[in-house]
Amino acid sequence: MNSERDNNAKHFLDLIKKSRRGKFKVYIGMSAGVGKTFRMLQEAHSLLRNGIDVKVGFIETHNRKETHDLLDGLPIVPKRSLFYKGKHLEEMDLQAIINLRPEVVIVDELAHTNIEGSKNEKRWQDVMEILDAGINVISAVNIQHIESLNDNVKEITGIEVKERIPDSVLKAADEVVNIDLTADELIIRLKEGKIYTEDKIQSALKNFFKSDHILQLRELALKEVASQVERKVENEVTGNNNFKHERFIACISSNPKTAKTVIRKTARLANYYHSKWFVLYVQTPKESSDKIPLDKQRHLINNFKLATELGAEVIKVENTSVARAITQQAEALKATTICIGKPRLTLVKVILSTNIFNELLNKLSSSDIDLIILS
Repeated sequence: MNSERDNNAKHFLDLIKKSRRGKFKVYIGMSAGVGKTFRMLQEAHSLLRNGIDVKVGFIETHNRKETHDLLDGLPIVPKRSLFYKGKHLEEMDLQAIINLRPEVVIVDELAHTNIEGSKNEKRWQDVMEILDAGINVISAVNIQHIESLNDNVKEITGIEVKERIPDSVLKAADEVVNIDLTADELIIRLKEGKIYTEDKIQSALKNFFKSDHILQLRELALKEVASQVERKVENEVTGNNNFKHERFIACISSNPKTAKTVIRKTARLANYYHSKWFVLYVQTPKESSDKIPLDKQRHLINNFKLATELGAEVIKVENTSVARAITQQAEALKATTICIGKPRLTLVKVILSTNIFNELLNKLSSSDIDLIILS
């Protein structure tokens, strides 16, 4: 009885917190230069004209004149100065924003890593605090900074983006707006010097700003926003919960590359179906803590952290049979889909692994659980 009362009280408290929380709007784009910051500042002027207390918490104009000119007339929260590695650097003043309590604050560069010594490691964490304080936030991010898309972006551009935000940050947004340009329009802007300075234009054209790269990144951005809109329609307009029953399990090994891919791709599936998901690692006797190499231990810990950041619940079990452990956990967690990585094996390993795979298939054949093999 007490447990039920506690749960009811917690649910009501969550509702109160949600109602007090600020609204969160995110402008998203396929790359730098599409006009996210420009659009945010235009919106700030519009809000100001309509009597809304709006302030600029942090804006990065990248010395683009047309963007910088839009700062005129907008109230700006002074940045705080930090001394780091012999240099004076400036950072967004989180506490000043919370103390001023504007109705709306503009915060650019959502994926930015804060200077060492700041309260939070990442700017998106600052934004979460601002929202929790009841302040509405308008922010911006490029598609390549979304964690679960990291592998896709690297495959398209050949570049691994280091600064990333968890998918849960975008999922927390009340509104996601795509700022879209065609590849030709973006390249024209680049050549006109509206994105980078003249000395960087040719290098950008040969690398990130290739037409085929832009088209593929544009597709990712459009799909991401479409998914966010679909979720909003289901939750707020139709009340349709048809997808809520889906529950995914990502089965990982100590192989660092395969595990990371399985985690990110399962996160995308779970995000699409707006469902709960788990990451399962089965520790066999040969991978016990006293036998597994230190580098594999580090990779496992990092992958567990990645899974948690992407919204998964991490489960680690010990078992002599990988297949048995997977099916037991799938049944216990009421999973609908098991996701595993495509093995990159030699002939000997294929023969040795056949029994494990067959055992897993045999166990799943008598259940309603689907098996997805991810490339």
